[in-house]
Amino acid sequence: MRHPTMLPMAACGALAQALPCKTPISPEADMDYETLILDRSDAVATLTLNRPQSLNAMTARMGVELNDAFARVRDDQEARVLLVTGAGRAFCAGEDVKERPADSAEARKRATPLGKLGRGPLGPIEFAHAFRNMPKPTIAAVNGAAVGQGLSLALACDMRIASENARFGAVWTLRGIPPESAGAYLLTQLVGPAKACELIFGGKIIGADEAKEIGLVNEVVPAAEFAEATHAFAQEMTAGAPVAIGVAKMMVYQALETSLAVHGRLDFLGQQYCFNTDDREEGIRSFLEKRPAEFKGQ
Repeated sequence: MRHPTMLPMAACGALAQALPCKTPISPEADMDYETLILDRSDAVATLTLNRPQSLNAMTARMGVELNDAFARVRDDQEARVLLVTGAGRAFCAGEDVKERPADSAEARKRATPLGKLGRGPLGPIEFAHAFRNMPKPTIAAVNGAAVGQGLSLALACDMRIASENARFGAVWTLRGIPPESAGAYLLTQLVGPAKACELIFGGKIIGADEAKEIGLVNEVVPAAEFAEATHAFAQEMTAGAPVAIGVAKMMVYQALETSLAVHGRLDFLGQQYCFNTDDREEGIRSFLEKRPAEFKGQ
């Protein structure tokens, strides 16, 4: 029995109310990126936010291109991990405020009333879903400032590697808004409610070492070694069987939202799903033969 690297929709349902399964986004065959660079070296796909003159601030165009890039990486059977970074001296400085409509009484009148929030399109929060539903490891290589929506983008990744020059800013309330793009949700999961409140309420910007101390990042590396270190870390994440990693990722995030009893069912279904894969057989065979496994994602 063969299973593809990407878990089928039926498997998502069978794996016991795991992460939300949405209709996959299909990449545009002829889309030319204006704000991103997407390439792959061996099994590592690298997505670079490429607006260095604006500190890689998010625009509507970048959002469209990110959706397309996610789909391309998801569908690329040779890509086993996604590395996200920024061009120049910043990771992402948040939303490009130059794209916001002019502030006026009329614009404020058209804003969504608080009582109706949640009834319309999810908008930027879809990025959090896209990262969580990606059946491959995602790593934020935070080379500089990650502020506001840029912080949310980094938090949405499974892991974060920070340059010693990285800065993390939960500055939303200083701009008169609450966290966006699932920032409060993701930050609270990583550092707990008390520390999340401290960072958000105070609009604090913290350095890489403090981010490591509070569990926000996995590693901090010298700036001169950043590119090499992040690629090496990403390569480490390609060692396991792709199908097993996809299932394990579901299990990790579902563990945040379910009881041990429910997770036990997910554990059983995950084992059953992977048991008859070629990669599982290769894992056992390579262990007995004392050699590195050669997984095919099947």
